[in-house]
Amino acid sequence: MTHPVLPHWHRSMTMAGAVRTAATRAPDKIALRHGTITRTYRDFSNRIERIANAAVRDLAIAPGRTAAIFAGNAIEYLEITAGVPEAGVPVATVSAKLTPAELGAVCDDALSEVLFVDRATASIAKAAAFKTVRRIIEIGPEFESWVAEHGDAIARPSIDEWSIWTIPYTSGTTGQPKGVMLSHRARLLSYIVRAGAYGCFGNEDRFLSITPMNHGPGVSFPMNALIFGGFAEIMDRFDPVETLRKLKNEGFTGIYTVPTHFHEIFNLDAATLGRYRRPPIKAIISNSAPLTQSAKVKIVDYFGDGVLNELFSSTENGMMTNLPPADQIRKPGSVGLLFPFVQLKIVADDGRACGPGEIGELFSNSPYHFAGYWNRPIETAAAFKDGWVSVGDMARRDADGHLYIVGRKKEMIITGGVNVYPIEVEELLATHPAVAEAAIIGVPDAKWGEKVVAFVAPKSGAALSLADMTSFCASRLAAYKIPKDIVIVPTLPRNQSGKVMKRELLAQVTTQ
Repeated sequence: MTHPVLPHWHRSMTMAGAVRTAATRAPDKIALRHGTITRTYRDFSNRIERIANAAVRDLAIAPGRTAAIFAGNAIEYLEITAGVPEAGVPVATVSAKLTPAELGAVCDDALSEVLFVDRATASIAKAAAFKTVRRIIEIGPEFESWVAEHGDAIARPSIDEWSIWTIPYTSGTTGQPKGVMLSHRARLLSYIVRAGAYGCFGNEDRFLSITPMNHGPGVSFPMNALIFGGFAEIMDRFDPVETLRKLKNEGFTGIYTVPTHFHEIFNLDAATLGRYRRPPIKAIISNSAPLTQSAKVKIVDYFGDGVLNELFSSTENGMMTNLPPADQIRKPGSVGLLFPFVQLKIVADDGRACGPGEIGELFSNSPYHFAGYWNRPIETAAAFKDGWVSVGDMARRDADGHLYIVGRKKEMIITGGVNVYPIEVEELLATHPAVAEAAIIGVPDAKWGEKVVAFVAPKSGAALSLADMTSFCASRLAAYKIPKDIVIVPTLPRNQSGKVMKRELLAQVTTQ
């Protein structure tokens, strides 16, 4: 995508530049902790500069090519994703759970010439058959030697804020992953607005980071804390007891979560839950997949009023709406009102604008959205329609302007010629006393075109049947929305960001 030609006196925002400024305010303050490893602001900023210098001096990545990182959570992950783009090279962030074949496909798609790995992922990378990767650098002694040898000051290219910062790959719940180009400008503007919305990114705040760093929020939320001079601690992975303990006892004021985290928390025994109830936290920011209303009620009861926020966003659209604490119970099912500078429209199949209560495809326009799919002009053109972005969410708005997501266009079920939105049925099944979690999919059917099928994970010790589900739904849903089949599963398959992998569910019933 094209962007404005900036005047020579314009000072662009970049991720490294934001850290550089933060380091001048309190250089000796601890910025980051990961296990026993810490970085002061001075050290963090200096290392980013040296990584940028080393990338210019030694990597020689061709224009139009990238670096990639295939690693678990680490301080170095933040340093690499802030430093390497200062050399004019975007960084593709790759899930650390991929197989060698999957890793090779993503790196080749990203045109990655250099791959950063860690000790746990190095063997997988060495087993991959790459077409574009010509060099692998392992985080640890090899990485430190590389920075030490090549990190001295050197002339670097001028980076403007519209340049691509990172390229996370979409989760691929319904298809093949695509690289999503994110600019410095889009991400930094969103950080500024989030700081105002959530109140947990100030100089004295402490943010706990528990999500994988290849998943966009795993990098962006700790960076959000750092550009304002706060503190961020990185955990290797989510552990419900350790997370609750830290929130209760270590003064953390903010945390980013996905719904799966709460599912694990509320499966803890009563004594553990009682020990850590009502931690002194300012903001819980939930995102990635919708929270059921029953889950919101539990969260508000356990963590207290004035804490839970539900952020609605996508990798492509960026952040769109927020449901603040005051509306969690008052506006059931809503994902809130618009963030500053965001415009949304809901469009019917015939192209007209939907009125209040009408369901249509959701489009957004804001300074936070992506810059296109990496090397996929056709898919980019399909996502952008006259400057408006859609990823296929179906939505409605109420008379007060609150937004409600009813499902994905690709997931909508047409049964007997009538539309069924899975989220409505899933929300209802989640209230059944024997259901731990549920997902709804459409399965090809000779009579109905598609039939509604429920995948249900029962609570421990509970038994469920199709008759139970039918009876439970009969007085609450129209007959065509009631599942015609039920599949009992121990848990629902989810990706790293907590989204249910519905194509895996579909494969279970179409390959039998």
